[in-house]
Amino acid sequence: MLKDEPLINISGASKTAAEALDFLLRETPDIILLDISLPDMSGLDLCEKIRLTHQHVKIIGLTSTNEAGIITGLLQRGGNGYLLKNMERAELLVAIETVLKGKVYLSASANEKVLEQFQYANVKDGHLPLLTRREKEILQLLMDGLNGPQIAEKLFLSPLTVETHRKNLFKKFNATSVQGLLKMARDNKLVQ
Repeated sequence: MLKDEPLINISGASKTAAEALDFLLRETPDIILLDISLPDMSGLDLCEKIRLTHQHVKIIGLTSTNEAGIITGLLQRGGNGYLLKNMERAELLVAIETVLKGKVYLSASANEKVLEQFQYANVKDGHLPLLTRREKEILQLLMDGLNGPQIAEKLFLSPLTVETHRKNLFKKFNATSVQGLLKMARDNKLVQ
């Protein structure tokens, strides 16, 4: 999509997180288009690693999954934008231009998901973390005794997506175990 764009120079491509990190030891691009689903590491974790050593590089996450938890997870780890892989070339160019100007770019559907996160949030006394609808579903299924692979199968999600939501729940509740997470959720009446 970008190879014929006169103002863009593609400095490299990597198929794995390890290749990308190796590439970044030699090159510092202005922008990285980061696939969230990598074979050797979560794209969210890679974003966080890149941000530690390359503070000024702009990172746009690319995924086929439009999940609020993944979108906010990418932004929390230093991402600058989020696009679905089925985007048009024109939207990709707008996203690149936007993040290079120092702004955050979310595709229209990603933006809807983030807003939906607040619409379905269950906040009591202003102290509970905001949960996405998907996080609430996963929390309830954990409460019902299902494990990650079982939840992935039931919700038709990849195990990586379920694990990302689980990690986000642990962070939001500052929990270190599933039992601790579920106790806090029960105490705050987030699960039945």
